[in-house]
Amino acid sequence: MTPRELIDTAEVPGGEPLRLFRRGGDFMIVLERNELMNSRMSGSEEALAVMTLERLAGRGALHLLIGGYGMGFTLRAALGMLAKDARVTVAELVPKILEWARGPMAELAAGCLDDVRVSVIEDDVGRVIHYAPGQYDAILLDVDNGPDGLTRPGNDGLYSMRGLAAARTALKPGGILAVWSAAPDERFARRLREADFAVEEVAVRARQNGKGPRHVIWFATRR
Repeated sequence: MTPRELIDTAEVPGGEPLRLFRRGGDFMIVLERNELMNSRMSGSEEALAVMTLERLAGRGALHLLIGGYGMGFTLRAALGMLAKDARVTVAELVPKILEWARGPMAELAAGCLDDVRVSVIEDDVGRVIHYAPGQYDAILLDVDNGPDGLTRPGNDGLYSMRGLAAARTALKPGGILAVWSAAPDERFARRLREADFAVEEVAVRARQNGKGPRHVIWFATRR
């Protein structure tokens, strides 16, 4: 097997460092012993965008908030479906993630950050949500491995009742909060319902070919 090569390390405000590895033509982003992302497994991250936009069919001039960038799977999938008048705001807390997208992973990024519909905010997505009441048709969250602050404890607030209330306020009527997770979490699903969202939980496969681990996406619609 080809050995894994460490490419770079990124400091995470309030959290442990992220490490970027390459094995042959594949990339991995790792937190301690947890592999957060792998360029060979993009299916469920792409589904986060595709399935959200399917649920927003018929709405014009969409404005999406994506937090965070990761390897860009969700952003590229969204851009492939969105009209020219759409806007996508990407909130990414870790500057190195964006540097990697323009550097060692530039081929994978395929210029998505330079799309005229895209604006990038280097900030905590929770803070972006807080200061944007009624701005978004959808908020797509994939900043942890699930609804808990794995990458940094400060992310816990995103999934609390207060964080869900802020997300609901930032959405337009009928807007969708979509949250990616590596596994089910009934307590979080219950919190979404208690926060007055209409909740749909969907299982999706990690790989584009329908294989690999089974992940979960919650689609929480503002009533």
